[in-house]
Amino acid sequence: MVDTTTVVLLVVRLVVLALGILITYDSFEAYRRTGTYYMRNAAIGFGIITLGVFIEGVLFEFGGLNLAVVHIVESVAIALGFLILLISLRR
Repeated sequence: MVDTTTVVLLVVRLVVLALGILITYDSFEAYRRTGTYYMRNAAIGFGIITLGVFIEGVLFEFGGLNLAVVHIVESVAIALGFLILLISLRR
């Protein structure tokens, strides 16, 4: 029997992943239309954040790592993505 909390966590991860993919795609399309560096950086930043969410789920579900380790990996990816977004906004 599958735990309800596990199902809810999986659904939330999938929703966040889908939203991240859509935001990354829209940012990339905006970059293609405008050719501006900040939209390119936005696509890269959102892509890294989305990749972090994906990697966390994969490592937790299939990698056998504990929750603290996968959260650290995800947090590093989110921090890197936010740093790229910050650099993009400050230029």
